[in-house]
Amino acid sequence: MESIGGVGMDVHKETIVVAVVDGAGPARDVGTIPNEPTAVTRLVRQLGGMGHWAYEAGPCGYDLYRQLTAQHVRCSVVAPTLIPVRVGDRVKTDRRDARKLAQLLRSGELTAVWVPSEATEALRDLVRQRHAAQQDAVRARHRLLKFLLRQGQRPPTGVAVNSLAWWSWLGTVPYAQAAHTRVHAEYLGEVHHQRARVAALDQALATAVATAPAPLPAVITGLQALHGIGLLTAATLTLEIGRFDRFPSPRQLMGYCGLVPREHSSGGHTHRGAITKTGNALCRHVLIEAAWHARQAARPGKHVTARLAGLPPALRPIARRARTRLPQRFTRLSLRGKPPTQVVTAVARELLGFVWALGVALEHAAD
Repeated sequence: MESIGGVGMDVHKETIVVAVVDGAGPARDVGTIPNEPTAVTRLVRQLGGMGHWAYEAGPCGYDLYRQLTAQHVRCSVVAPTLIPVRVGDRVKTDRRDARKLAQLLRSGELTAVWVPSEATEALRDLVRQRHAAQQDAVRARHRLLKFLLRQGQRPPTGVAVNSLAWWSWLGTVPYAQAAHTRVHAEYLGEVHHQRARVAALDQALATAVATAPAPLPAVITGLQALHGIGLLTAATLTLEIGRFDRFPSPRQLMGYCGLVPREHSSGGHTHRGAITKTGNALCRHVLIEAAWHARQAARPGKHVTARLAGLPPALRPIARRARTRLPQRFTRLSLRGKPPTQVVTAVARELLGFVWALGVALEHAAD
């Protein structure tokens, strides 16, 4: 059996285009196979299961990765945005993509993404669904508010939106036209439906986290000892990042979340701009939201106190230091005249450093 150095695969819903490199020679096409388990098994037997296999992360997920690893094939799922692109290359085909992956795999120029276990991926999908449900709930409420505005309906003086009095008023809004009454009922019903959906997903998430494989429950619970981080934020960070200890330093994790400044340096000139906004946008979003809690110092409530007590004694100073340092930094930057968006971004970046320190320690304690 000849030795296969690298196998590049361009994966689609129905087909997989395969190319290989042998030794120092150019990449060669193997052909196109159906994207189904039996065809993949035949391909592994044909190539001897040797070498390193790779394909781009995409809508087909990690099913192919799990099929290959189950057959003891070394496989990587590659980050598409980090694949080197040659200037002037204007031709793109499936065969070219497969050959390119095989060649870059041999030269070590591909960056693999973290592949979660099936249980972790399922929990991560639940967290993403919870975020999507919240977005749907906000959209439903905005549609209702805009409809009320178009019809000239205003709540009584002193009644704040989203208060109990406001919700009671919504059930009594009069309309001259029967069609408008029906539209109002539809909008209001959708708002209630989305609110109930969010609440149900919150309960499902709490149950799923409690029964998740180690070290997820310990890490997600421990991160909630940090000010501004609740169950949803802690679960989002833990499941989107994967293992905190796969980042050797907090600055690398900050770069992964796109919270480090852009830089353009040449000669003696150095220019740093806004944050890169690369990497995981959902992590960046929840960190920014959590950082707003540092606008003012707050004493830990009974729930946070209980979470602090649940941490190992050696880790409690990390949470306490974050509770003191982050509001101080928020105040210091604000007094220097920095815009609120810049202030909260800087605080979010520093909060992520505390998250990394606590997450790594909790992972090692649970392993």
